[in-house]
Amino acid sequence: MMLMQRLFPNLVTNKLCSAKILTNFVLRCTYGLNNVGSDDPGVEIPEKKIVEEKTSLAMRAYLQRATQYNSFMDQQIHEYKIGKRHLANMMGVDPETFTQKDIDAAIGYLFPSGLYDPKARPLMRPPSEVFPPKKDAEFDESGRPFHVFFYTGKPNFYSILHNIATKLVELNKFEDSLRKNNILPDADKKLTSFGSQWLSKEDLEKKTVERLSDHEYKHFVVAIERLLNHACAYKLTEFISEYQKPMISTKSIVESSPVLYTKDGRAYVTVKDCPRKDARADVTVYYPGTGKLSINGKGIEFFDYIQAREQILFPLLFTDMIDKVDIEATVSGGGVSGKAGAIRFGISWCLCSFVDPEVVERMRIAGLLQKDYRRRERKKPGQARARRKFTWKKR
Repeated sequence: MMLMQRLFPNLVTNKLCSAKILTNFVLRCTYGLNNVGSDDPGVEIPEKKIVEEKTSLAMRAYLQRATQYNSFMDQQIHEYKIGKRHLANMMGVDPETFTQKDIDAAIGYLFPSGLYDPKARPLMRPPSEVFPPKKDAEFDESGRPFHVFFYTGKPNFYSILHNIATKLVELNKFEDSLRKNNILPDADKKLTSFGSQWLSKEDLEKKTVERLSDHEYKHFVVAIERLLNHACAYKLTEFISEYQKPMISTKSIVESSPVLYTKDGRAYVTVKDCPRKDARADVTVYYPGTGKLSINGKGIEFFDYIQAREQILFPLLFTDMIDKVDIEATVSGGGVSGKAGAIRFGISWCLCSFVDPEVVERMRIAGLLQKDYRRRERKKPGQARARRKFTWKKR
């Protein structure tokens, strides 16, 4: 130790740091151990430490599922491309320019189906549209979740509810600031849900990539409607529109039946060639009226069956116009149900010009404005009728 103090008098100041000086001295003298393989003895090569990264069991399970899903999707995409090429060759079309619209038309031509349910008909779609997508990893390699609502089990859904609640608090603060300055919210800017509807449960599940129960979906509808009914909801139009989808516009329905006037100033609307099976009808509705009904020069007694009479009166009862309009109809072809359905279709379209848009929307939802394409099913060979079979006898 005395020798060390004589060699380094400036570095040694007290007894406490003598051990540290000795350590530094030893490290400097053994430089050759750290630069093995280097030509320059002054260059030290740092030692590389091998650190094993720990992966949680949740991450391992996710990686295994993701690998299986990706391999499955790769196989499905490969089979889809092969099937698309074979289908194009069968139709005599270039496979490179064979679009999805061409695929649907080819399947409809090669595999005709009379099934009414679209899910029961044959189809060929890209695998990404057939198989539902999988959620990405929601946690890191150590198992720490990314999302603050991870432990709710449905983080995306509860994140939407949290955003709705946050926006509602912001609107309340904004409304309070207006009322402090004696300013009322503009009633003309208040939002309504007319012409649109909320995302269905299936659409919301696709948006969140999570399974939702009926109770949870009802909770979402209540929350978003509360936000919509707020007096200052017009500030969040873009946010609310993300969870709405437009309904069929009723503007074209009203414009398709122009209102004309008689010489005495009475409004009327005429709809011609109203179809139902083999029957065709021309219907004219006059407003105002007293409830007079004329079918081929006769009254409601034109139909002997009660069901046919109820079909004609249903649109008038639905719109509360039973004694406010007069109706003249001429019908030909078809049977009793065909004639009644054609007249009902014409009356419904004529009434659209004399009722409010809200009533027109209710009529559309009730199916009064939709053509009825059903027809009598043909008789099958080897059967008594379309569906009825002959009585089977063993002997």
